[in-house]
Amino acid sequence: MITPELYTTLSTSERKLWHSHVFEVKSGMLIMPISTNVKSAIDAWEVAETKEMEEVVKLYGKVYHLWQEGDAIPLGEPRLMTSFTEKEQWNEMEETLDTRDEAMGVLWREKAKKREGVEIPKLHDDVDSAWKK
Repeated sequence: MITPELYTTLSTSERKLWHSHVFEVKSGMLIMPISTNVKSAIDAWEVAETKEMEEVVKLYGKVYHLWQEGDAIPLGEPRLMTSFTEKEQWNEMEETLDTRDEAMGVLWREKAKKREGVEIPKLHDDVDSAWKK
């Protein structure tokens, strides 16, 4: 992940390979897992996580996956990945996140509510180009 200042130094063709984190943060999809069931620790973690998301929401990301789902070993070329930037891009979002949350003991809807106050940054026009085709 890189800062907006560094992102703007990239060429137009390079910027189009990057994605924003606004939807991931605001939807409650992006989490920082914690392995405890102690309520006081979870409450403190939630506050820290929300504070961290205030920084992550501003950053730009670029990810290449080397190991594709279903392959026993990493095969073929790395694949440029992007992130969902709006709910309409992911038909099974709620069901998928509910399943993840059950396994991990988190609640994405509650995270989204806690992040309502996270300010949405002005994004560069080139970002999220993978979805703008």
